[in-house]
Amino acid sequence: MSENLNPFTIAQQQLDEATAVLRLNPDMHAFLREPMREFHFSIPVKMDDGHTKTFRGFRVQYNDARGPAKGGIRFHPHETIDTVRALAAWMTWKTAVVNVPLGGGKGGVICNPRDLSPGELERLSRGYMRAIARYVGLTQDVPAPDVNTNPQIMAWMLDEYETITGHREPGVITGKPLELGGSAGRGPATAMGGIFTIREMAKHLGINLQGATCAIQGFGNVGSFATKLATEILGMKVIAVSDEFGGIINQHGLDYQAVSQHLKRTGKVEGTPNTEPLANEDLLTLKVDVLIPAAIENQITASNADKIQTRFIAELANGPTTPAADNILYDRGIPVIPDFLCNAGGVTVSYFEMVQNSYQFYWEENMINERLDALMSKAFHDVIHMAGDKKVDNRVGAYLVAVNRVAEAVRLRGWV
Repeated sequence: MSENLNPFTIAQQQLDEATAVLRLNPDMHAFLREPMREFHFSIPVKMDDGHTKTFRGFRVQYNDARGPAKGGIRFHPHETIDTVRALAAWMTWKTAVVNVPLGGGKGGVICNPRDLSPGELERLSRGYMRAIARYVGLTQDVPAPDVNTNPQIMAWMLDEYETITGHREPGVITGKPLELGGSAGRGPATAMGGIFTIREMAKHLGINLQGATCAIQGFGNVGSFATKLATEILGMKVIAVSDEFGGIINQHGLDYQAVSQHLKRTGKVEGTPNTEPLANEDLLTLKVDVLIPAAIENQITASNADKIQTRFIAELANGPTTPAADNILYDRGIPVIPDFLCNAGGVTVSYFEMVQNSYQFYWEENMINERLDALMSKAFHDVIHMAGDKKVDNRVGAYLVAVNRVAEAVRLRGWV
């Protein structure tokens, strides 16, 4: 039987498994399975040739019991509402597992930004903010960059929001340029948080990371920073990386600068000097100490989980492992640092950005990283302790920590 790879179905299935262990009240379970709010809208954009093209956009506010919704905006040609729902759910559990006072949200537009001119991209970004301006704000819902969006797009959206409302509110958007109230350390934050959890997992398993091998699927913002930081901070040897066009391998270790420069010149990692080509699916089954999926969802499935050859997996992507694959990996004794723990560094530093915007007082990057390390390390050990206590895998352990916190906030508010 083939797996159901619908991301929201997977998110609900993961929640169901955790609530069964928690023996959660059925009414609470039913409430937590669905988004509290979602918005679907059309965005008319005047194109450079004079015609108007209509784009479809979404914003999902999954749960805000613990604080304002928080989550990125994706511009992707294959965006779907179920992907946005799933990511909003995972953001709810992500903010809860690191215990920052936020809820979970996500947004998306069906578009290919590569096909848009800079002017068209700006008009689309401003149009998206016009569509959601009534429903976002520092105390309601705070968007951020995600797939194919960046600080410049956040700057346009911030400006549009402040134009509409007539007042300054830099905390309505995070991931902004530093000049507009962005936070130091936000660029590498997702990867940095993952590096801290990898360090803690290695300690937990008794693995020496100095010279340990690593393969990273995905060489976008998160994967490229992970390549750099794994080498510089942990002393690891990254032997393989990939992007949407294919991968590369060098058993002696890749030169981060050489890969980055080649990518900048050609638009792909393949062909970097002193490397051999490698298919994305083959990267996942390399024999390495640490495997880091940092691309898209549903990469480790029932069809390849039995071929994985790593000592542990650190999920910097959202939803890279299916429930069926989780079961196979657990039975094989391959631990996973689950996505909404491993990649929570981004939302944690976004929270720091909101705090700094509120006080209009900004921290140095070393302070950001120290505070990020403290929160990520505590969250990691909360999850490991819970998983060990309940004799479940780490993903279920992370859900138990997060769902407990969200459910308690819902109960205290009297919603269920």
